[in-house]
Amino acid sequence: MSLLSKTDRAIIAALRGDARMPITQLAQTVGISRTTARARLEALVAEGRIRRFTIETDQDVEGEVRAITMVELQGRLSRNVIRTLTRIPEVSTIHATNGAWDLVVEIRTDSLVNFDRVLREIRDVPGVLNSESSLLLAHVSG
Repeated sequence: MSLLSKTDRAIIAALRGDARMPITQLAQTVGISRTTARARLEALVAEGRIRRFTIETDQDVEGEVRAITMVELQGRLSRNVIRTLTRIPEVSTIHATNGAWDLVVEIRTDSLVNFDRVLREIRDVPGVLNSESSLLLAHVSG
């Protein structure tokens, strides 16, 4: 199986947020034409990359790799870093924080290989000085 393109990853990330999203909204969210969105979605299903459209409950998602990454920023570049991080499909949330780290970033991927790729993407962003990640394991409360 070939690696997913950035567009395919963006489609999957959007559908993780709302698996019932209409194709027109999906196209707008990803920034592609409706025709391209439909073609890529059909290809992802045909290739077995998307196996089903489902709901997510308050329970952990089987097979999903989730992590929290703390990020230290170079002061003047913080807006550019945040803008760049929001374009990474696997980045689900970004929070500003105080203390030793400037940002807390939640990452959701389908594999450790993709998690590693996302970490490299984050570390390569100009203005990111340092990062530390923790994989989220079993859900224990709340």
